Amino acid sequence: MLLPKMYRIRQTFERPVVKDVADTVSSELKKLGLEKNAKPGQRVAITAGSRGIANMAEILKATADFLKSIGTQPFVFPAMGSHGGATAEGQVALLAHYHMTEEFLGAPVLSSMEVVEIGRTGDDVPVYIDQVAWEADHIVVVNRIKPHTKFKSPIESGLMKMMAIGMGKQKGADYYHKAALHHTFFKIIVDAGRIVLKRAPILCGLGTIENGYDETAKIVAFRPGEIEEGEKGLLAEAKRMMPRLPFNEIDLLIVDEIGKDISGVGIDPNVTGRNRDLLGVFPHPTNIKRIFARDLTEQSNGNANGMGLVDITTKRLVDKIDYKATYMNAITGISLEKAAVPMHFETDREAIAIALGSIGLTPPDQSRILRIRNTLHLDEVEVSEIYGKEVRQRPDLEILEGPSPMTFDQDGNLHNLQVHGLRKGDL
Repeated sequence: MLLPKMYRIRQTFERPVVKDVADTVSSELKKLGLEKNAKPGQRVAITAGSRGIANMAEILKATADFLKSIGTQPFVFPAMGSHGGATAEGQVALLAHYHMTEEFLGAPVLSSMEVVEIGRTGDDVPVYIDQVAWEADHIVVVNRIKPHTKFKSPIESGLMKMMAIGMGKQKGADYYHKAALHHTFFKIIVDAGRIVLKRAPILCGLGTIENGYDETAKIVAFRPGEIEEGEKGLLAEAKRMMPRLPFNEIDLLIVDEIGKDISGVGIDPNVTGRNRDLLGVFPHPTNIKRIFARDLTEQSNGNANGMGLVDITTKRLVDKIDYKATYMNAITGISLEKAAVPMHFETDREAIAIALGSIGLTPPDQSRILRIRNTLHLDEVEVSEIYGKEVRQRPDLEILEGPSPMTFDQDGNLHNLQVHGLRKGDL
């Protein structure tokens, strides 16, 4: 099969960045005057999520350091719903994978799947909260605010979701996802979050957003009564800065890796426009005929949730699947379709041939192919030769190399996409 030549191009995104994470966290928390409510000797629980969030370990350490500076006794607890195999040990291991250990954080990590029901919403939905956190004197909610992969609303993934689904552990997450089919995800998150704010000892919220280069763009601390409205503003900023594909009409998208550290569903629907869900499909301008995922990230620990959003993959990805973790994640999220194992082949060359043979009458060498490392890193990508004219007309796009033939190793697999642009820590 004659394949098109590929250009290596660079996209330019908006790039505000937090220069000193620890200092910014401390400054934000100091502005709230937390010592008026948090007294010396009191125990303060700090939430820790399960995503590959930029600088999250440093943010949690700085939060714990500040709380110790005012005399309190902070500890960290996993607030990640059913992730980590829905076990206390699995959630601790997942935090450790992201360097959130007691040694690094300078605070104990206390994990339990036990929950307490603290109230019910107007729709009679029970609201659960981690028992360890409930028994603390105060709770600090820390999370990244970003577009959700299932739905679109003024509040999506962030502090309110952390209070509802994350702190509700597996029991809460399972119930809320089911209830969302009747009441909408937005209503469940907001209603449950408001109950937590009213009944639980929430000391403050600390929200972060990221730019299109996977860097911390902003960190903001909120008093409990400011969290809901403050999150709306940060979500709007996060959406504006979110990385995107350079073109909307694509015959084949080649994704080098998917995984839980990339997106909650492995491959972000906010980037690809590909979403299968009982809640419905949100509108998106991108139209991709076929998606080929080459591999699963090591940081995903075998959780391949989201592979059901791709059309074709490799045997090497399938061989890495931890079905227990993947299925638990998909079942809790009421997204069985996202754990479906795609058609898979021994080599990349074979998978690409099958994909391009299924897009219609377009000759393979004239096809619109786009290749990315993953849906989180989109500043440097490869595009097929047919996009060349449009690339040259776009001020936000720069040709770095090519056009050059697609190259495969002796086993018939693509050489890994090498990214040469600025990455985290380069500024």
